Amino acid sequence: MPDFFRIDIVIDYLPLLLKGTLVTIGLSVVSILLGSLLGLPMALGKMSRRWFLKYPAVSYINFFRGTPLYVQILIVHFGLVPALLGQTNVYVAAITALTLNAAAYTAEIYRAGIQSIDKGQTEAAQSLGLTQPQIMRFIILPQAIKRMIPAFGNEFIVLVKDSSLVALIAAQEIMYWSNAMSRQYMRIWEAYLTAAFIYFILTYSLSKLLAYFERKVV
Repeated sequence: MPDFFRIDIVIDYLPLLLKGTLVTIGLSVVSILLGSLLGLPMALGKMSRRWFLKYPAVSYINFFRGTPLYVQILIVHFGLVPALLGQTNVYVAAITALTLNAAAYTAEIYRAGIQSIDKGQTEAAQSLGLTQPQIMRFIILPQAIKRMIPAFGNEFIVLVKDSSLVALIAAQEIMYWSNAMSRQYMRIWEAYLTAAFIYFILTYSLSKLLAYFERKVV
């Protein structure tokens, strides 16, 4: 049993695992921010009565929510990014795939939050002469965003865990170095228990931070 878990292997790879952790955090933060920016127009498009706005938004959301992120990463890495840049780039592909996926889920968060606001407020604002963009910006969104905070927090935590899939295209995040450790030493427990522990620390810390933020804001 003393050979069950060799801490010296973990120590040997610790600098690379820490580097991978920073990459994971960076990918997740950038992707959730970009996904949130893209998700809002998608949500507004889905709620629109104009078919040329509604149907593309609905199709986008349904596609990215209805297909595996694993497949989306491959499509973006081997198809979309080379088509746009002439060659692929693992980090551009990783951020693009995670962003497009997050946008579909944040769009539904926006939609649910916006539709949770009483319609009477919209009618009252219209009676005062406010335009629809003004109503959305100054009345609906400020209230809705407070209600969305828990859902956005959960989506960010999910994205941190889902970012492990970009190891598939050799993005040097946590799982990339865990896989490298496993292959070099031909050992499983050290590589994947360490990775699991790092992800747990990240997600647990985020959940506590978000709970604190939610208590202060909501």
